[in-house]
Amino acid sequence: MSEVVLTETESGAVADFSTDKQTFQVPWGKAMMWFFLLSDTFIFGSFLTGYMTVRMSARDAWPVPSEVFALSFGGDPIPLILIAIMTFILISSSGTMAMAVKMGYRGEKNKAFWLMLATAGFGLMFVSMQAFEWTKLIVDDGVRLWSNPMGASQFGSTFFMITGFHGLHVSAGVIYLIVVARRVKSGFYDRTRGNYEMVEIAGLYWHFVDLVWVFIFAFFYLW
Repeated sequence: MSEVVLTETESGAVADFSTDKQTFQVPWGKAMMWFFLLSDTFIFGSFLTGYMTVRMSARDAWPVPSEVFALSFGGDPIPLILIAIMTFILISSSGTMAMAVKMGYRGEKNKAFWLMLATAGFGLMFVSMQAFEWTKLIVDDGVRLWSNPMGASQFGSTFFMITGFHGLHVSAGVIYLIVVARRVKSGFYDRTRGNYEMVEIAGLYWHFVDLVWVFIFAFFYLW
């Protein structure tokens, strides 16, 4: 039998795998978060695709977002004012989260802690406004999962399902950020890891939640 001759690169790869050496310099925690976010991307993508299909096939007129999501402060209703504020808050939270990651890697624990709490605070504000939005639609406008006095009956089921699923992600993210922030403050990562990659991993989740909202905003409120 002829002997197989490996190149230097191939020999190095074989040696790395056979000795259980990490081939790609990506921490397991970060890699697993990317896998989780990839699976979530498929879920949200399926929801939004289903929403577009339902909307285009609906026989009744679809409610006009600028009218449904308008608020009045004593004068004429202002279209999408609450949604604009919610979007601004969530985008701002990405900025504070990015700064928290930077402060974490610089070892400035106190700044990272407060920036993460600020991010969580923005998340709480967003969820509170979403709860107000749901209350208005259900109590004042009479929107239900199975009916909608303003037009197509499918509006309620698609809206509550997708925005609710996203709101659940934001709520979980707030809890996640608070837990990580407390560990940063207490020096937990100094004792266990010696670095603050966990802050970056939390940041990946939060940026993903913000990015998904951009698509929901475009599909539900602008289309």
